[in-house]
Amino acid sequence: MACGRLGLGLALLASLALPGAAKAADPLAVTISYLSQAVDRPPPLSLVDPVEISENGLAGAKLALADNQTTGSFLGHDYRLEPRIVPKDGDLVAAGGEILAAGGRLLVVDAPAEQLLALADLPAAKDALIFNVSAPDDRLRTDDCRANLFHIAPSRAMKADALAQYLVWKRWRAWFLVHGTRPDDLAYKAALQRAATKFGAKIVETRAYEYQATARRTETGHVQIQTQMPVFTQNAPAHDVLVVADESDAFGEYLPYRTWDSDPVVGTQGLIATAWHRSHEQWAGTQMQSRFEKSAGRWMTELDYAAWVTVRSLGEAVTRANTADPNALRSFLRGDQFQVAAFKGEGLTFRGWNQQLRQPILLAAARSLVSVSPQEEFLHQRTPLDTLGFDEPESRCRLQ
Repeated sequence: MACGRLGLGLALLASLALPGAAKAADPLAVTISYLSQAVDRPPPLSLVDPVEISENGLAGAKLALADNQTTGSFLGHDYRLEPRIVPKDGDLVAAGGEILAAGGRLLVVDAPAEQLLALADLPAAKDALIFNVSAPDDRLRTDDCRANLFHIAPSRAMKADALAQYLVWKRWRAWFLVHGTRPDDLAYKAALQRAATKFGAKIVETRAYEYQATARRTETGHVQIQTQMPVFTQNAPAHDVLVVADESDAFGEYLPYRTWDSDPVVGTQGLIATAWHRSHEQWAGTQMQSRFEKSAGRWMTELDYAAWVTVRSLGEAVTRANTADPNALRSFLRGDQFQVAAFKGEGLTFRGWNQQLRQPILLAAARSLVSVSPQEEFLHQRTPLDTLGFDEPESRCRLQ
């Protein structure tokens, strides 16, 4: 009997070695392109911050790729990441067109709104999926939606609403709003004004800070700043909190502890609203932080997190739908069966009308997590996450 079993085993081995014998199915190839552009950034206001963050965003995508490959190795799915970093003087949209022409259909893109829209509108992008990991512009979620464009990065409205909910919960309803004059500053100012109206806060005064180009560290020493900021912020009406809109990081860091009144500072500096922060430890966040630090040699940024969530979302969709076809993946990502675990305490899903990722927003100080929005008191008939940002009736996007 033993000899019979041995003979059968040898026969099976011989058959596998024969030409034309049945082979395992070819792995499902899933190629993800990462597209960004090198840009000039001003030096940080403080030497505490690194001058340059290596592979910002791309490092998050690489970690997620490794996560996908762990599952994919059991299922016959072969994930590949193809980075394309366009030089400062290069054409990002043209580079994206080259990726599409070469057959790329899953693109993770770190680019401003105008370039995202130009890329999404290319004829070759019609059957591709483009994931926005950095542009916070509300118009991408309210007016300029595209069927092939998903948003992982939270919008300005989502962040402003997250902050407003906490301030209202604290009963800090009277706001002194200080803003820069650059386009991004004005856009966040508008989001804060909308949030104040939405949640019942009152902006008692709005004051613009006119940015003057300087050497930042050498020409604005602490003595000069200590004199300027109290003067700039004096004579404001009675208020509970100073809310700053300075996405350019030109002056906002100079406000805490230097205002005329004893103000808490929140907004783009002080207490900030963000998708990710290095102080986040809840819901296995510590594990994520440790794994990323081991992989990249630094802490995880908000852009890293967005790229990680994107690649993991694609991995989850490919695993569940067992396909890399962009149209099938789009349907699955928008459907009721999709959710991705992302260290936020609940599975994250996409809004069907504008393809924005729903997600809790962290409220963080420099070295600690203060709160997470949505706050418990703010309810919604669908999910409390839809209290953050433009809800379906407020958006003119109706993606099918």
